[in-house]
Amino acid sequence: MKPIGPLMREHRLIERMVVLLRKELGAVSHEKKANAEFLLAAIDFMRVYSDRTHYDKEDEILFKKLAEKSLSQEHRRIMNELTQEHVVARDIVKRLAEARLGFLSGRRDAIDDIQSCLEELVSFYPMHIEKEDKHFFYPCLDYLSQQEQDIMLEEMWEFDRKLIHEKYEGVIKELEEQGA
Repeated sequence: MKPIGPLMREHRLIERMVVLLRKELGAVSHEKKANAEFLLAAIDFMRVYSDRTHYDKEDEILFKKLAEKSLSQEHRRIMNELTQEHVVARDIVKRLAEARLGFLSGRRDAIDDIQSCLEELVSFYPMHIEKEDKHFFYPCLDYLSQQEQDIMLEEMWEFDRKLIHEKYEGVIKELEEQGA
């Protein structure tokens, strides 16, 4: 397996979440109310799966190794764009989480903020995933030896193995700090 294999598999799950986000956007747009529980689950998915699991493997494993290579100007430009897009996605999810809390506390304009964030996410992810899948991942393999690809794939598996422990250690720490 190539190191882009797990990343592309993760894209398929993210695309499934985008379908659900689009459905919620339709409800928010027409009914002017949000499903706060769905939003909580979606925010958790975006933060843990899209951000920590997926982006961090791209940024800290694939892109980090590619940054050491003599990439073409176009591939370096695309890699920098992708890195910046990860920052943008994190910001949208942060704003969605804030809007959700505002909605729960009765803030009137929160539903508009939720709608705006959902619109941004459902337009952002298909474009971002297409850029990675069709314009970057396969060409970037040419810069990596088979040994580098094998090592990278093992790093990705190891990253995934550690992530669940990191997540729930953080959950417990937060609960402890809250005095639960």
